[in-house]
Amino acid sequence: MSRPTLLYDADCGFCRWSVDRILRWDRGAVLRTVPLQSAEADGLLGPMDPERKMASWHLVDAEGHVRSAGAALGPLFGLLPGGRPLAIIAGTFPWPTDLLYRLIARNRERFGRMLGTQACAVDPGASSRTHS
Repeated sequence: MSRPTLLYDADCGFCRWSVDRILRWDRGAVLRTVPLQSAEADGLLGPMDPERKMASWHLVDAEGHVRSAGAALGPLFGLLPGGRPLAIIAGTFPWPTDLLYRLIARNRERFGRMLGTQACAVDPGASSRTHS
């Protein structure tokens, strides 16, 4: 694998909206995105059980290392332009970072409803970076 891959729940409007915002930030097109529901995701995540797989997003780096939930935020921010300060904060405070991620993930349906059609209309799968 040559590029880091962000795996996300394609059935979740808030998740699609979030990935779309990350891809907009990723002006250098460093990231690939892959829906968790795909066969490629199964291959990237290996023997991960389905419940854990669908419980959060996952970042698979160029070497194939998987980071999930809040643990993915630091490495993800580090890949994005100007994201280094956020990567340092996330790495320095892993417990609160993971707690914040899990709080948002538990309420993603609520956030999706708040975004309404804006979330439902987003399709990160249309990006040229998906599966490339």
